[in-house]
Amino acid sequence: MGHEETVYDALDHAHGGEGQWAFGTGFDEPLAGVDTTVPDGVDPADLGAYCLMLGDDALVLAQRLTEWVTASPELEEEVAVANIALDLLGQARLLLARAGSVGVLGRSRARATASIPDEDALAYFRDPDEFRNTGLVAAPNGDFGRTMVRLLVAATVRLAVLAELRRSRDPVLAAIAAKGVNEVAYHRDHAARWVLRLGDGTPESHRRVQAGAVEVWPLLADVFSPTDVEHRLTAAGVAVDPSTVRGEVVEVLTAVLGQATLQVPEWPAGTVPRGRLGEHGPELTELLGTLQGLARQHPAATW
Repeated sequence: MGHEETVYDALDHAHGGEGQWAFGTGFDEPLAGVDTTVPDGVDPADLGAYCLMLGDDALVLAQRLTEWVTASPELEEEVAVANIALDLLGQARLLLARAGSVGVLGRSRARATASIPDEDALAYFRDPDEFRNTGLVAAPNGDFGRTMVRLLVAATVRLAVLAELRRSRDPVLAAIAAKGVNEVAYHRDHAARWVLRLGDGTPESHRRVQAGAVEVWPLLADVFSPTDVEHRLTAAGVAVDPSTVRGEVVEVLTAVLGQATLQVPEWPAGTVPRGRLGEHGPELTELLGTLQGLARQHPAATW
């Protein structure tokens, strides 16, 4: 790079002089070379909506985890949490790209510039009522103990769904799930190790992680309640009915908390999946303000 005037010139040159080497361009299309044909008998709108559900869960939880960067209890843990967030961000990108490929862009495309990829338009230019994530991933982090409990719960649910989704009739979803299973298995293991360490640690760490479990468990109320979209796609062999993985999730979480000398909180009764229907609390609005702020202020920026 010595012949370049600055390191920034060198980076820009490496990406063909696009002027946006840091973000937004110079990347391969996430679904390049993949057959994105919608399976026979499947409504593209349903498929897109389902991809938003899974993609929004990953995107929102990734954003929550990045809040621990520079605030984690150990430097090694900061790196680990950041890497988990990056895994989820990669899954979100693929899923939102799949949603865009079947035309589920709505108002986000009208708000974004034409040069912005579909996955970025969906991430940065949708309003809170257009997001389809659960309240489990949107809830504030709380302390580190609660964060690890929430990660354990969210990863356990997601792993159970992705494991089944590997057999999806949609080859794109099946491929995303096959890759995601290995990533989320690590996420669950990492969180479980922390829950064991904190639960069976000092009286203070035990108290904190037990309190975290008590706060997180009610957030499972709508996680296993399928939407009409999930019912239709499950019948078509494309999606996973979340109610069918509840037993596995209960078994795993009960075992981990038991080993951590923690009491398993009362399992909440099922309720309407409000997050999947676009009904969210103010915590998501606040989170999206941070996530989307720069893109919305400067939608056509280059640097």
